[in-house]
Amino acid sequence: MKDKTVFICQSCGSRFPKWMGRCGQCGEWNTLVEELEEEFTASEASFPASEPVLYKEIKEFPKPRIQIGIEEFNKVLGGGVVLGSVVLIGGEPGIGKSTLLLQVSRDIALQDESVLYVSGEESLEQIKIRGDRLGVRDGKLYLLAETNLERILAQAERLKPKALVVDSVQTIFSSKLTSSPGTISQVREVANQIFRFAKRSQVPSFLIGHITKEGSLAGPKSLEHMVDVVLLFEGERDHTHRILRALKNRFGPVSELAIFEMAGNGLQAVSNPSAFFLKERPKDEPGSAVICAIKGARPLLAEVQALVSSTLFTGNPRRMTIGLDHYRAAMLLALVEKKAGYSFAGEDIYINVAGGMSIEEPAADLGVVLAVVSSLKNKAIPKGMAVFGEIGLSGEVRSVGQPLARIKEAHSLGFETVLLPAGNLAQIDPKDLPSLNCLGAQNVRQALQYVF
Repeated sequence: MKDKTVFICQSCGSRFPKWMGRCGQCGEWNTLVEELEEEFTASEASFPASEPVLYKEIKEFPKPRIQIGIEEFNKVLGGGVVLGSVVLIGGEPGIGKSTLLLQVSRDIALQDESVLYVSGEESLEQIKIRGDRLGVRDGKLYLLAETNLERILAQAERLKPKALVVDSVQTIFSSKLTSSPGTISQVREVANQIFRFAKRSQVPSFLIGHITKEGSLAGPKSLEHMVDVVLLFEGERDHTHRILRALKNRFGPVSELAIFEMAGNGLQAVSNPSAFFLKERPKDEPGSAVICAIKGARPLLAEVQALVSSTLFTGNPRRMTIGLDHYRAAMLLALVEKKAGYSFAGEDIYINVAGGMSIEEPAADLGVVLAVVSSLKNKAIPKGMAVFGEIGLSGEVRSVGQPLARIKEAHSLGFETVLLPAGNLAQIDPKDLPSLNCLGAQNVRQALQYVF
């Protein structure tokens, strides 16, 4: 075994033989950290013998799941927590990661199962204060304030818990390495040992991970490849709702999401997100359109608001968007001017998705156009109408995925009319449509005629 000194970029994980001010791979400045790396020669390494097995000879065995009291959390995981799985949860500081996992630990402990909650950032007294607020009383919930990985795994082997929670993976270090906690080598080693412990002992393990200023999970990319499930906890500090999104799931559908509301006694699951985001929508107000979006695998209704106001400045008018792609909104405004004959010269335009939601899919195009024209004409969109559809540069309204699910979601909330692409309407069997009025638009002009 030989030791050598290498310089590892803490942003992308690239290795360099000497220090440089700027990483040659990702271009970041002052991210190279000196680390001592151990190299094992081929003679020192032990390779266990293994034989290939025919696919048909491999025996199937069911993967039992632990059901959590938070039903929305079970849905994101694909139906519950799989034994032996490793789940990585990332999110902004203060978004509620520790709160969520403490609630999950509470629910598992209430099933007369032991849970080991390891904190490398908070004292036991701080966790207890939060636990009292969340209603943690009875159950075999063990707390451990420790940052040494070997000691943590020794306690886990002794207690044999039903679940292991590590908060957070960036604060834990292995004594096998000389580098500091949080470096790429330490994060990779910590995750690898916890992964092997989870698979060997069939103990589901939850890892809390920090995120970078760009919003991605900090640490090596191999960390996301190593774990079974990657969840991202999102939300605005000024809003009470939080979104838990699955970016990777080996045991269920990916891109699934759950919506929570932050309350005094912890995170409360929102069973009907559409009603939650539309509950304060004004009636008969110009510039408001309800769109049928798909978030993850579920349909969701959201309100798109637009404000078109004359500007007193002779320069370029403002174009601002919140919750929508700015460049796509600018493209839609140019298309409306070209194809529908409306002029936005000298008009400031502000577009917002109410409630702090963020809509990325192009099915929101039709709602954006109708909201902007509604504000420009100062005429409200007909009451009880929901819309969805992608708009092409030729002005055509293009089909989108899962139209029937969007229509049924609008019908369940009492909407009487749905404006959708004509191509989607032709694909749906009339017998499957609920009892509401469906209007198919082939282009933007036809959609505007239907509405105004």
